[in-house]
Amino acid sequence: MAKKKKAATGRKKAKQRTFGSQLLRISAGAVFLITVIAAVILAALVLLPKSNSPKQTTHRIARPQPDRPVFEVYPDEPTPVKKPCKPGEKAGKPRVAIIIDDVGYDKKIANQFLAMEIPLTFSVLPHSPLNKTIVQAAYSKNIEIMLHLPMEPLEYPRINPGPGVLLTSMAPDELIRQLEENLADVPHVKGVNNHMGSKMTTISTQMYQIFSVLKKHDLFFIDSRTAAGTLCKPSARLLHVPFAERDVFLDNSLSSDYIDHQLDILVDIACRNGTAIGIGHPHAATCRRIKQNLARMKQKVTFVPASSLVDEIGS
Repeated sequence: MAKKKKAATGRKKAKQRTFGSQLLRISAGAVFLITVIAAVILAALVLLPKSNSPKQTTHRIARPQPDRPVFEVYPDEPTPVKKPCKPGEKAGKPRVAIIIDDVGYDKKIANQFLAMEIPLTFSVLPHSPLNKTIVQAAYSKNIEIMLHLPMEPLEYPRINPGPGVLLTSMAPDELIRQLEENLADVPHVKGVNNHMGSKMTTISTQMYQIFSVLKKHDLFFIDSRTAAGTLCKPSARLLHVPFAERDVFLDNSLSSDYIDHQLDILVDIACRNGTAIGIGHPHAATCRRIKQNLARMKQKVTFVPASSLVDEIGS
């Protein structure tokens, strides 16, 4: 009887050990499964795009390039609609100026633009590493040179226009000294246009200071129109600085269809008004699309340096 009782007790303990072992295995498996699920969820949160991302600011920022500043902070403005003019609406062949901004960082793309053999205008960033080399090559081909003057945007300091920037916090002497240094850094300058400047161009006192310097150097100014409230035009009129303003940005987007559309708009505006100014940037796509459309555009317009159109647009 004692032997049977002992055997029963042994079997009971064996069952308990088996159950405990199974429970341990189940618990370990559950922990492993929870760990895997948590890892998958964490990876999804990190890698998947956020659906509740904040809305974009009212300015679109051009893609930054390695070792160079942001090309531009584009104003949020509607895409122009093509409105072809009627034949003979304006006497004579319309004239178009294309300014290539942000020159000074890429010699290869500058040479590609120069190879087009049309009177483009290069607007050169001050204190850029290759500005003098590129300017010399452009000047030898009779390409007009402008200073692409960095000015404070609304997004500053998150977006920095780069070396030589004019800031709204500068005292008059400091602002004028920086402007003079920028002008001295770029050879053969005939005019100026603003790089960014959506904040600076809306402050009349500082625009008067800037235009007083341009007047002294006998330079023209072209407003890139990066702000709806720009005061460049009245400032130029007050100080009698030759003036014009941008009609179209050519490459807010680098898709071929977009740039082709903007070039069409540029031609249409010139056809209606007699003149038009477009601003592009040293992108391979911009160069490629201008070159591709060049023969067709030449049938409708004449290309001229930017200085040929000052005092006519925005007058």
